[in-house]
Amino acid sequence: MTVNDDVFTDWMNREEIAESMIPIIGRLHREKDVNVLLHSRSLVNKSVVSILKTHRFARQIAGEELSVTETFPFLQALTTLDLGPSQIDLGILASTYKADSRGLTVEAFTAEAVAGATGANKLERSESRDVVLYGFGRIGRLLARLLVEKAGSGNGLRLRAIVVRKGAADDIVKRASLLRRDSIHGQFNGSITVDEATNTIVANGNEIKVIYSDDPTSVDYTQYGINDAILIDNTGRWRDREGLSKHLQPGIAKVVLTAPGKGDVPNIVHGVNHDTIKPDEQIISCASCTTNAIVPPLKAMEDKFGVLRGHVETVHSFTNDQNLLDNFHKAERRGRSAPLNMVITETGAASAVAKALPDLKAKITGSSIRVPVPDVSIAILNLQLAQETTREEVLDYLREVSLTSPLRRQIDFTTAPDAVSMDFVGSRHASIVDAGATKVEGDNAILYLWYDNEFGYSCQVVRVVQTISGVEYPTFPAPAV
Repeated sequence: MTVNDDVFTDWMNREEIAESMIPIIGRLHREKDVNVLLHSRSLVNKSVVSILKTHRFARQIAGEELSVTETFPFLQALTTLDLGPSQIDLGILASTYKADSRGLTVEAFTAEAVAGATGANKLERSESRDVVLYGFGRIGRLLARLLVEKAGSGNGLRLRAIVVRKGAADDIVKRASLLRRDSIHGQFNGSITVDEATNTIVANGNEIKVIYSDDPTSVDYTQYGINDAILIDNTGRWRDREGLSKHLQPGIAKVVLTAPGKGDVPNIVHGVNHDTIKPDEQIISCASCTTNAIVPPLKAMEDKFGVLRGHVETVHSFTNDQNLLDNFHKAERRGRSAPLNMVITETGAASAVAKALPDLKAKITGSSIRVPVPDVSIAILNLQLAQETTREEVLDYLREVSLTSPLRRQIDFTTAPDAVSMDFVGSRHASIVDAGATKVEGDNAILYLWYDNEFGYSCQVVRVVQTISGVEYPTFPAPAV
């Protein structure tokens, strides 16, 4: 047998193991509300090749490839436990087991590491919480995909309706088609059908009522069997408490805005200040995509090195707010052709930092340039630190943050030397640290942070909705504090 034959045989063996993992991961998700992760990346509904690629990607952040031969025994051990709703990270299980010197079996170590999700400690499976999407544009449709994906066993969040203004006669067919196919994010993962007689879109068995209205005060959601729902406003039309309160009609309990909130509306960045949400708060903002991209790494740097001041420059993909060709626009430069120009514009992300990180005393300034790409942006965070450090120390720290800290779902890390923006389409993290571009000299650190300003932000919104709905399940092993 040649060396090439050995490599191919190894690949086929790993394929076989990955095939064996899929039904186990599916049963844990459907029957026990357990989401199996690998270094914060969900393995639910993933193909054989996707599972293998996710394992291989671990080398980018952990320094070495993680094999399914290492993680499969931990997955098998989970099937023997009386698990409750939770998220369990096989990557963390495997790495912490490797570092453990007590000589425990995989089964014993796994039982100990996830004890908080078993037996008397396990959470009770919650009833599903109704969700309504007000608006169905770029963010609205991605939220719909995520909510359908996370429906799982029927518990947790359940998308019940979308509210839009009536378009043409075949409005619902066109909206379903936009949900089914996306030029950037690809095909919907599943099946979508339309019942025009009842104004219903059925996505992977989820019946989603399409409600036509241009006035939030005119809708009684209880007429559609919707109660105690969380409404996500994707229009950005209303941003203060008075305007957003219009959504608090019969059937709606809370309102979440997918844009920076004004006045006293709390701006929440999941992973940083989501624990400050008051149980009786009815109006919440998820801030902006750029705020979500810069606040988690900014917090991480403040915690470790201290931050005296900083400036963020965002190089941002163009959006629907800009014109395709030169035309009138209320903003000074956004009327110029988005696909043909770099457009200097304003960003509120820097000023929004104070709402998410009120204890940060450093002054953060910011500016933005829109560029001719359809998705994925980069924030260049230039920081003056409270102490001198080295590039190696900063990168080692941020790599560890991305792997084991409470911010591991917000901060990702790449060492790919040829990384470009399209590589991060579909990233579920709020931002991705580009190790190769990082610059550190004395007390000055410059971080290059990629972010999918559509999908990564939508994932952050869903995390906030899970928090306020009470269906955000704990992660095991618990991240390091």
